[in-house]
Amino acid sequence: MKIKRISTTIVDIPLKRPHVMSLMTVEKMNFLLVKIEGTNGMEGWGEAAFLGGPTWSEEGVESAQAVVETYIGPFLLGKDFTCIEALRQLMGTLVRGNHFAQAAVEMALFDLLGKSRNLPVYELLGGKVRDAIPLSWSLASGTLDAELKEAEEMQKMGGYIFKFKTGLLRPEKDIERVKNIRQALGEDVRLRIDANQGWDRFTAIRAIQGMEPYNLDFAEQPVSRTDIDSLAAVAKKVNIPLLADESLGSLEDAIQLVKRDAVSMFGIKLTKAGGFLGGKRLAAIAEGAHFPCYVGCMIETGIGNAAYLHFAASTPAVTMGCELFGPLLLADTITEEEPVYREGHIVLENCKPGLGVIVNESQIKKYRRG
Repeated sequence: MKIKRISTTIVDIPLKRPHVMSLMTVEKMNFLLVKIEGTNGMEGWGEAAFLGGPTWSEEGVESAQAVVETYIGPFLLGKDFTCIEALRQLMGTLVRGNHFAQAAVEMALFDLLGKSRNLPVYELLGGKVRDAIPLSWSLASGTLDAELKEAEEMQKMGGYIFKFKTGLLRPEKDIERVKNIRQALGEDVRLRIDANQGWDRFTAIRAIQGMEPYNLDFAEQPVSRTDIDSLAAVAKKVNIPLLADESLGSLEDAIQLVKRDAVSMFGIKLTKAGGFLGGKRLAAIAEGAHFPCYVGCMIETGIGNAAYLHFAASTPAVTMGCELFGPLLLADTITEEEPVYREGHIVLENCKPGLGVIVNESQIKKYRRG
């Protein structure tokens, strides 16, 4: 079973409300969609989502498309799409880094292989260890009143995990936000924060120490992704566990984070890891270090959201839940099915072969760039 054709499309889909982070404010999401057609007449879809260009990472949707079309796609044509590990190794020799581009291709390969073998992707990844994953909702609308309203609406759906975007305001303001949310929602709600690299080490220490009375699960990426010295220094000074996100992009990163005692949890994103196989390797390192894992998101459509769900459902180390809320925050959809959210969880059930989603190509045309 060979690869017959690889094609890409860029789509831009607005959000229902701005997503405010220390790095930027996002009002629409950019997606690279990859479609791989096999000689058996079947096709697989993959996706990489981007937050406002090459800001969150070095890649942007335009550069990722160029990498797939020019430096990866032509060299995969005619190859056996069932040999995904070999194809992953080939991609790694064709391009350095560019994990988002590689992940979109690998995702499409898994979707195609699952459809060809009449198996859901989670079966290709070792089988399910759970059917439902606790869902965390990110409070990032920019105002406390709006965040409280969102939290109350999510609680009506059974939601009980909330993550604050911090690092944009002064630490005292962020501490006050956390205090107000804790008082408004009660002690049973689980709270986390994510600074998206927004602090230096001294500000991070002051801010996180000020939040310690409010019982946070973790503080995510408080300092620059390249500043492991500061990350380790913060970890020694605070009593809230640190979770690595932007700092965790490769196996080498994972080893250094463990060796340096810089964090005690891993936040895994498939695009950041280069795909399912890279994500599984990171989760294995976490398991060996006795680190729990959390599955983040880049506000994916139904395609990427399904991929992340298959990963979370089949990976034992994912014990801190997930933030697979992309389809709830996007203003529109490009898939026929909507994810199943129930009692504060995202649920994997009645899954069709592959990623289990049907792509609506008329919706893709609606949002296609150019």
